[in-house]
Amino acid sequence: MKLIHCADLHLDSRMRFLPPGKARERNAELRNTFSRMIQYAADNGVKGIIIAGDLFDTKNVSQAARDIVTSAICGSPGIEFYYLRGNHDADSFLAGLSPLPPNLRLFGDEWTGYELGRTVITGAEMTGGHGRLCSSLRLDPERINIVVLHGQAVENSPQNPEDIDIRELRGKGIDYLALGHVHARREEKFDGRGRWCCPGCLEGRGFDEAGEKGFMLLDIDETSGTVSSEFVPFARRRLSELEVDITGLDGQSAVTDAVRSSASGLNPDDLLHIILTGETDPDFELNLTQLEKDFEDSFYFVRVSDRSRPRIDYSAFEHDLSLRGEFVRTVRARDNLSEEDKAAIIRYGFKALADGEVIE
Repeated sequence: MKLIHCADLHLDSRMRFLPPGKARERNAELRNTFSRMIQYAADNGVKGIIIAGDLFDTKNVSQAARDIVTSAICGSPGIEFYYLRGNHDADSFLAGLSPLPPNLRLFGDEWTGYELGRTVITGAEMTGGHGRLCSSLRLDPERINIVVLHGQAVENSPQNPEDIDIRELRGKGIDYLALGHVHARREEKFDGRGRWCCPGCLEGRGFDEAGEKGFMLLDIDETSGTVSSEFVPFARRRLSELEVDITGLDGQSAVTDAVRSSASGLNPDDLLHIILTGETDPDFELNLTQLEKDFEDSFYFVRVSDRSRPRIDYSAFEHDLSLRGEFVRTVRARDNLSEEDKAAIIRYGFKALADGEVIE
């Protein structure tokens, strides 16, 4: 028997880092990816889809998101949907469903279990805190137990409401702990029987969510009682970060060529964050806006960040009777600044001073 475990779809995300038109387009793509996942489930004999929280991004669900989710669930009567609300989800979506689709299974603030053959899918929402929930969990060790929670697995005392002390769940008879909340994929064994998994988000929505995104496909052998899983990359677009060392380069065109060489082979459908690193001459002039324009037709979206540092020879300014020399000595004397901060301040200061003036 096959199941899908997904989480953190965040439909209706605002994605303010994108231009308005592309933000709307990406939101439509997120909704479409949800529909494509359900079609994948239908085509591959998947019996159930576990949504481990944050199906939506905001409390006020748009009509477009509401319609596509409702249509997808109602149009797939052969698939069971197990929807556990996360900290971004609210009652507004469910309040508009009357009656609830018969294949939509929900969870509350107490443990609720659903049987699917020998397998039992048990979940609870975070109302009241995970500590109380984890200590009260009771499972039949003779069944195949999948537990659903929305929160972050920790190995110590919880510091935040979303923290789940994984130690509290050891020895409970869990075969697979389906988590949501953390947007990076991670899977670990947590006792002799089971493992926990956070699949990450279905689509990256910002450069803090770079890399492959998708869902987990579970394959349950009810004869042997084993649960295997594999990650299925499924996002429409990938967000990538590319570091380019510009040390020793002497102009805008040289930087453009270096970026073009480093970016060759990347998918033009991707969203790309170009990060410039290395050391440059303090007088080095770089137009980031122009650099973004140079690549705006090569990728779906491009952002450029300059994290390079000016190469400062402090000894050259030690006795320099100019505004630059005075400025460098003043900044260097600041004990409350890191070397990186000093270098950045000097770069911006040089730009403001232009060529400087000689002090008589």
